[in-house]
Amino acid sequence: MEIISAEVIGKFESEGDANKLVYAPLEVPVKYRRTRLYLLEYEGNVESAEHFVKRSLVDDYADEVHFTGEPAIEGFSFYIDYGMKPGALDLEKEAILSSHRKAEGFEIVSLKLVQRIYIFSDPSITSDRFVRDVCNPAIHVWSVTDSNGRKVA
Repeated sequence: MEIISAEVIGKFESEGDANKLVYAPLEVPVKYRRTRLYLLEYEGNVESAEHFVKRSLVDDYADEVHFTGEPAIEGFSFYIDYGMKPGALDLEKEAILSSHRKAEGFEIVSLKLVQRIYIFSDPSITSDRFVRDVCNPAIHVWSVTDSNGRKVA
């Protein structure tokens, strides 16, 4: 089995004010950028799997996709990856899986959908507040990765 990591970024989106992510205003200016990450475990042809991702999950006009497995954006302080807990109803995931046809040259073994939020700030800003205000512990799992690639939460 192989795994594709496809990070999708909006071409026309830019860094925004991170106050949109939290319930109370931040004391210092903080920016953020949101992407989508699809982790596709599959058997079969890698070109067919990448073609499926590009055809089904990426808007050629508005999005670009990175298959490197590395963060697609640079200069961040940390990023938060969050997605639905296993067993939770995930309609987007179900729609993606139902659109795949077995005759496409590969077979999907598993699919994980992740929302990624990059935070651009000074080192005094920690992830705690963002995790608390963005992630719902009843339905989400999450991780925080710092700019050195270390998982910190």
